[in-house]
Amino acid sequence: MKVLFTFYVPSGGVETLNKLRCESLQREGIECHVLYLMPGSSQQNQNKFPVFIASGDEEIRTLLETEGYDAIIVTSDYLLLERLRRLGFGGILIYESQGLGKREDAKNTIIEAVPYLRSHCNAVLIPPTDHLVEYFIAICPWLHRYIIPNIVDVQSFRFIPGEKPLDPVIAWVGRLETNKNWREYLQIAKDLRSSKPNLHLWMFHDPQLASEEQKQLFKEELHRLGLNDRLVVFTNIPNHVMPIYYSSIAASGGFLLSTSITEGFGYAVAEAICCTCPVLSTDSDGVRSFIVHNYSGKFYPLGNVGIAVQEGLELMNNLELRDNIRFQGRNHMEVRFGSERYAQSFREMLNSFSIF
Repeated sequence: MKVLFTFYVPSGGVETLNKLRCESLQREGIECHVLYLMPGSSQQNQNKFPVFIASGDEEIRTLLETEGYDAIIVTSDYLLLERLRRLGFGGILIYESQGLGKREDAKNTIIEAVPYLRSHCNAVLIPPTDHLVEYFIAICPWLHRYIIPNIVDVQSFRFIPGEKPLDPVIAWVGRLETNKNWREYLQIAKDLRSSKPNLHLWMFHDPQLASEEQKQLFKEELHRLGLNDRLVVFTNIPNHVMPIYYSSIAASGGFLLSTSITEGFGYAVAEAICCTCPVLSTDSDGVRSFIVHNYSGKFYPLGNVGIAVQEGLELMNNLELRDNIRFQGRNHMEVRFGSERYAQSFREMLNSFSIF
């Protein structure tokens, strides 16, 4: 059994998902390859499976003819469904819905994808994210749905003891774009400094994925809020190094702040919780899989900076609650997101198409 996963670029949550599931599936006897249409920052990550970077028709046609895949999982890029069929792929073609952005953007994308899903697709694979499930039921009722929770590396992502930062750190991970809502992070951080003047800010992002306009707007907002002296920006940190940073944030007495408008899953949040790094997040849908308010993390209402500051201060000052959230969150991730469960569900999906 040989499977190909495709995506635009090796970066972000989808690249993390591909790495984890390919390693898990290969342990279960499923040969996995990944195709990215463009090079990206995460090419530096070490992989135990073949990764191809190709965008031309002939390159992709040669790959399909040489490897003879039983199934291809196309993540997000519905136009690629038609292209793969045109290039001669006659096997099982599954569309995977990940990273479609805000709810309205996700809905519009699915509507636009309908002709391609009807003509070329055998099924859709989605995480248990409410709005995605609802949209596919309403818009594509004929399309068979497989709902499988994304895999999280609970073994590698754990607390790593190290030198404790002198001051508390409020961290943010994402892209400089509107759905990730970086403006709200900066505003919350500014207001938190009124109570925590020694607060430091860490931001992790990939500048290659940000438009020049967003970069300029970010620079202007940072200056307007007077946060330049407190911000450290980390770019293109390899995923396997992130446990060190999450552990440092936890040890500092700070937390990870997720301000996203909508998340299909939210890998940064999940991985931080695995490292016992407390998380304060908007209720961005996908993160409901692992955040239970005041049990494994904290929620605040999107756009309500005042409530976010209150919740953040409680997460920093109420040490009993903080410790409970840290260790209950870790246990929650261990129970729900193991690699064996993903591999079993994925194999059952392929078996339903008589791929053994």
